[in-house]
Amino acid sequence: MGREPETLGDYLTVGEAADRLGVSISTLRNWDRSGKLAARRHPINGYRLYVRDDLEAFLQRIHSRDKPKRNKGKHDR
Repeated sequence: MGREPETLGDYLTVGEAADRLGVSISTLRNWDRSGKLAARRHPINGYRLYVRDDLEAFLQRIHSRDKPKRNKGKHDR
């Protein structure tokens, strides 16, 4: 896995993360509840925080999953 976040700048609020992913805040909260994309919690106020690297890894998984698979023909190697 990646490194542990070290500064507040390594985190995004739920609104910032939703904007980055192009989804609504409600969708992001549902994904957190279902385990699809886990949030960290602020230690004082309990607000959801998302690690930038976690969002980038999530986007990579989505993009690689959505790529069309190319069927190899008999002339492909």
